[in-house]
Amino acid sequence: MTSAAFANSLPWSPVPLSIIAFIFAFSTMLTWAYYGIKGWTYMFGEGRGKEVIFSAIFCVFIIIGASVKLSAILDFADALIYVMAIPNLIGLYILAPEIKQDLKIYWAKREGINSPIHHITKD
Repeated sequence: MTSAAFANSLPWSPVPLSIIAFIFAFSTMLTWAYYGIKGWTYMFGEGRGKEVIFSAIFCVFIIIGASVKLSAILDFADALIYVMAIPNLIGLYILAPEIKQDLKIYWAKREGINSPIHHITKD
């Protein structure tokens, strides 16, 4: 759709646009591979064998992602985002008392800064 829209105004644009889309997709895969391998080694430890296992899994999912319908991938991605939200919400609930205390300290400092007799001091 984007290529057709560009082609209406610039007839030569589909070729550079295709190259740009390919470079964007490739750089995205490299970035996700890097972040993935960092998370993998954090969870399972450093080691060449462990990195090869991650790389194999990553390549399999690239093949699956390239062959499955886009709607299925988007549904799966939405489900994973939902699942990822659950531990974050649990963590927020557990840390709520600490956050409440930090917020009290913040507001107390802020009120002290805004007072008319504010003095600059080193912490």
